[in-house]
Amino acid sequence: MKAIITGSTGMIGIGLLLECIDDPRVEKVLIINRNSLGITHPKVNEVIHKDFNDFTAIRELLAGYDVCCHCMGVSSAGMSKEKYTQLTYAITKALASELYGINPNMVFNYVSGTGTDSTEKGRLMWARVKGKTENMILNMGFKDAYAFRPGAIIPERGVKSRTGLYNTLYFIFRPFFPLMKRMKSVTTTTKLSRAMINLYFHPQQLKHLEGADINRIAAIE
Repeated sequence: MKAIITGSTGMIGIGLLLECIDDPRVEKVLIINRNSLGITHPKVNEVIHKDFNDFTAIRELLAGYDVCCHCMGVSSAGMSKEKYTQLTYAITKALASELYGINPNMVFNYVSGTGTDSTEKGRLMWARVKGKTENMILNMGFKDAYAFRPGAIIPERGVKSRTGLYNTLYFIFRPFFPLMKRMKSVTTTTKLSRAMINLYFHPQQLKHLEGADINRIAAIE
């Protein structure tokens, strides 16, 4: 399997990259970042790309991959609908459209969030925008596509969030992690990553994946 990862400087993305490096089923990984992650590994190729609204400049580098895991995401706190839509929907559409034109047989994994509104008509702005983004991905025509809707995610393998508040909360709740991991709705960066990899080899009928679904797929041998 050859995979593309966006958002590898964030908690979910770096967790996925570590799992891809360790998994012998993954042959090659392309990470697309605005700023260098500074990682060197025979499997990994990093491309620095500043404009995530337009991927035509790196089109040739995107060919030949089997899976794209779009792990980029921003908080909607204090953000206008227009800005959040640009950073969530528009960027995802630009990436997905470019990849679909190159390889429609690709599997596209999109990291969304629990509470996302597939009807696009709910009360919460962020949920409507996420729902619109999910619907666009699932209906684009890829060989397969999944919307990951994790709730609580426990970081593992030394992975940290880029959001200071989240790191503070993780520090506070760390003593409760063993108990939280027993909850079906709670997942970890490791399980989330394994589920993304496993879906290429074990396709699922369910396309909207909540925490319990993620954990089930991650356990597939």
